[in-house]
Amino acid sequence: MAEHTLVGHRVPRIDSLDKATGQARYTADLTLPRMLYGKVLRSPHAHARILNIDASKAERLRGVKAVVTGRDTAGVRWGVFRYTRDQQLLTGDKVRYIGEDVAAVAAEDEETAMEALELIEVDYEVLPAVFGPLEAMQEGAPQIHDHAENNINIHVPIEVGDVEKGFKKSYHVREDRFVDSEYTYCQTEPYAVLVNCDLSGNLEIWTPNASPHTKAKALSNLLEMPLTKVKVRRICTGGAFGGRSDIFPGEFIAALMALKAARPVKLVYTREESFTSVRQAHSMIVDLKTGVRKDGTLLANEIKVIMDGGAYSSTGPIATSVPFLVWEETYRLPNVRFNGYRVYTNKPVRGMYRCHGRAFLGGLGMQLDMIAEELGIDPVEMRLRNALRTGDTQATGSKIISCGLSEALQQAAEKSGWKEKRGKLPFGKGIGMGANGMMVGFPMGIRGGSSAMIKFNEDGGATLISGVVDTGSGNDSMVVQIAADVLGLKMEDVNLVSADSEITPLDQGAYSQAAAFVSANAAMAAAIDAREQILNIASDMLDATVEELGLRDGYVYMKERPERNIWMGKAIRKALMDDTPIMGRGSYMPKIDQTREWVSNPKGQQAGTFSFGAVVAEVEVDAETGQVRVSNVTGAHDCGFAINPMAVEGQLEGSVASGGVGATLLEEHYWDGGQMLNASMLEYKVPLSVDMPQITPIIVESMDPEGPFGAKEAGLWGSMNMFQAIGNAIYDAVGVWIKDFPITPDKVLAALEERNRD
Repeated sequence: MAEHTLVGHRVPRIDSLDKATGQARYTADLTLPRMLYGKVLRSPHAHARILNIDASKAERLRGVKAVVTGRDTAGVRWGVFRYTRDQQLLTGDKVRYIGEDVAAVAAEDEETAMEALELIEVDYEVLPAVFGPLEAMQEGAPQIHDHAENNINIHVPIEVGDVEKGFKKSYHVREDRFVDSEYTYCQTEPYAVLVNCDLSGNLEIWTPNASPHTKAKALSNLLEMPLTKVKVRRICTGGAFGGRSDIFPGEFIAALMALKAARPVKLVYTREESFTSVRQAHSMIVDLKTGVRKDGTLLANEIKVIMDGGAYSSTGPIATSVPFLVWEETYRLPNVRFNGYRVYTNKPVRGMYRCHGRAFLGGLGMQLDMIAEELGIDPVEMRLRNALRTGDTQATGSKIISCGLSEALQQAAEKSGWKEKRGKLPFGKGIGMGANGMMVGFPMGIRGGSSAMIKFNEDGGATLISGVVDTGSGNDSMVVQIAADVLGLKMEDVNLVSADSEITPLDQGAYSQAAAFVSANAAMAAAIDAREQILNIASDMLDATVEELGLRDGYVYMKERPERNIWMGKAIRKALMDDTPIMGRGSYMPKIDQTREWVSNPKGQQAGTFSFGAVVAEVEVDAETGQVRVSNVTGAHDCGFAINPMAVEGQLEGSVASGGVGATLLEEHYWDGGQMLNASMLEYKVPLSVDMPQITPIIVESMDPEGPFGAKEAGLWGSMNMFQAIGNAIYDAVGVWIKDFPITPDKVLAALEERNRD
């Protein structure tokens, strides 16, 4: 890629200075004239029928401008799919978890709003509650939703091949159960929303989000307003990790209050509310059965997972499916049966997460090592033997068009010194491996693609207009880097207008790992379109063919005679004078099977492409205290092509923190019935800088034929394979398997004591 001046090079992000100096503005930083402050009254009960709400005293309190309850809504329910619409975002009849939104107040100041909440009287009929998925599935358990028999929210069944025959042919069969507890996103920025309502009834909404177009459409449905009147504006986001991709009660409630008061309303959650009343990650109970040949080749898998989904569907079908999809995106599975159950309980709602599936993917990756040991096979060789390769087809029908998984496995093993260390380190020190694939752009209907436009100022500067969303990973900088490279401009010469549902074209948003593949493809196409227009105009001015010309440093030049050139601004101005202004347009829709559906038809091309990664973790285990410290991590990721290697490495390092030290060793919630006991940054443990290991990132480039310059996603390589790597390393260190995530000191000590008794 030597011909590129920017793409493929390490460049600072365009938002670096703003964020480093504190100039970046987040939702809670915004203030509008005549702005009111919102507060929400929440349920103290895990399950109760609402008999009556009397808000008359609150409405009469001086300074209160709006009080809303379920009676102020149109009764429209939310769910990602039509068949999962089960949540009234401001409930009117029933509460199903502690902390559910019951009423809200908008007042001149926060103190008045809080005082008004105390004046709202709610009569409840407390109902029996159920807090675990196994109990919720039993006959006679409290019914949380009338439509869900045995409280089963979603059942995803997938079967490929002849599973029973596969087990019969297997040389070795192993069965295990893995479990994990609930955990949360713990974004640095508390959830916040600001809504402005103008005299024409248009709503402007600022809130951290992963897809303004998706959020605007959902809110227009919920509020029964035309989409043209709902405008989700761009705003900086202080952490996402999958937790900004749903529709939340807060933005709906703030919109109701703004409409009722005809004034702007800002609602900022407390840290406790940000833990309990937005979204959390599912807990899981996973039963695994795996059969292999004598050489370790996978012949059969049977997987059953029961997930605690909390009180409502949210992204239920996707959340239930994704761990299995990640598994089939990694290895060849000739015979596989999957039954995924997402179960309603009287706990807060669960959603998608960057570190989704600890017990599932951690368990499968650890079981591979268990089988490898029983067969006397090296775990790296076990993975290489079963790894997907370019040209393979996954179990449910997706074709692999580029794959660097084997290269990632080999490079991570070699760089980490695997052969010299595995099974050879002193007691208390160990090394382990994990690997996974990742979908890049999945079916979302018309919202699965992206479009972009580029316009030019008369001085030659460009404005890129893209729906791309930057939730912290550098997507804004990425599309600017691509456009500037194609147009021969500096990055500072390209202005970006992004993530605004009114101004920018449709974009899928910053989930399904599609920004670098779909959004960037659209931006590149728009830049190429603009480049061709510029060269066509300049060819007449330079008396040359388009093929003889290039763009560099803001000039159009002849490739063979660079001294013959014109300033790009001259071509832009000529186009304006000729009434043919240059406007680049581009779009991209991933080549997927649009008939594929998460539950009813989980077959066909599931994603535009797939990325792959492998990680090797080294740990030190204190057998006296059970404390586990991750000392070194070597990770290799097939991102197709690194548009900005520095940004890719940053994503690799973030995966080690979130999926590794955090999700594998620290993060969990404690409960008393349906009451969360550690809803604070003090008591919910996340990794600090002192907890981080030495990290060696390796970029593997498979040059995807569909990706922009060959690029694919670079954000999730380690978030789902760190579970396996650390779990396997702990076994190598002290000889015990921990099948309950997170792997905390008490579990390590208990396993060591049990082994010593045996």
